[in-house]
Amino acid sequence: PEGNLPSPVKQEQAKAETLPDLNAKILYEDWNDIPPSSALEEISEEEAVQIIAEPLLPLQSSTLRDYVDHSETLAKLVHLGVDLSQVEKRQKAGQLLLTLDFEKDIRKILLFLKDVGVEDNQLGPFLTKNPYILAEDLEVLETRVAYLKSKKFGKAEIAQMVSRAPYLLLFSVERLDNRLGFFKNELGLSVKKTKDLVIRLPRLLTGKLEPVKENLQVCQIELGFQRNEIQQIVFKTPKILTASKKRLKQTFDYLHNIMGIPHHMLTRFPQVFNSKLLRIKERHMFLTFLGRAQYDPAQPSYISLDQLVSLPDEVFCTEIAKASMQDFEKFLKTL
Repeated sequence: PEGNLPSPVKQEQAKAETLPDLNAKILYEDWNDIPPSSALEEISEEEAVQIIAEPLLPLQSSTLRDYVDHSETLAKLVHLGVDLSQVEKRQKAGQLLLTLDFEKDIRKILLFLKDVGVEDNQLGPFLTKNPYILAEDLEVLETRVAYLKSKKFGKAEIAQMVSRAPYLLLFSVERLDNRLGFFKNELGLSVKKTKDLVIRLPRLLTGKLEPVKENLQVCQIELGFQRNEIQQIVFKTPKILTASKKRLKQTFDYLHNIMGIPHHMLTRFPQVFNSKLLRIKERHMFLTFLGRAQYDPAQPSYISLDQLVSLPDEVFCTEIAKASMQDFEKFLKTL
């Protein structure tokens, strides 16, 4: 009967409701008609060119270089100036970097180092030498800096110390305090002089203490310096604490026993211990050959140890030896 037929509006609604089901059915049947792709299926050159194969992450490697293309963290560190070839030589440092996220783990440490005073162009070299700082807790690092400030080290001094001794901030507050106490008590220095000492050579706070103790004994027992003389020598030339014992003794032997330089003169010019022994020998023998090897300040034509070792060859020849470079070079050929 006519009354049972749906109105045009209801017909449209019914039609619309069946379309999605119908489209889905057609789509499903179309996909079913497509055979599954085979690895052996031939494709055109155009299709082959469009295939982009992602490089596989190496399961293991002896170099971090193989991971740079896969790691955003490593790529950013390289851009920052980190030398991965040096980092991977450090124990477990390579594995550490591969576990870190640049944004989550590294950025905050970089901002901290910049706040401490490490220059932008030094961040890469710093992390190359000490990648382990990236695994340190930020609050712990801030506590160590706060300790240095409590010991009256200025901001610029802390920046200098951290930059020149990258491992410094890996040391606990207790260990840093013990190191400062060691140098103060062992050398009998004031608090101010102890600070000045470690500012000039901050690796004294991070290096081993055994070589330092041995060099102090060598200076006192074998070289015959008094305690107050050792204080002066170390304060003027901190590197003597970490110098080679053999080189230290050989240099002293030549200066004291061959050239006749007394202890008090060596105490006055301890920088001579940082010079190459060969340079000292060559210049002393040349001056002796010329009859100008005079190191007694009470005598005329006195030549200080500083002048002997620190001047460039040209200046040494013209101003100290009163000779030409050609004369010096000709003399060296006779040795």
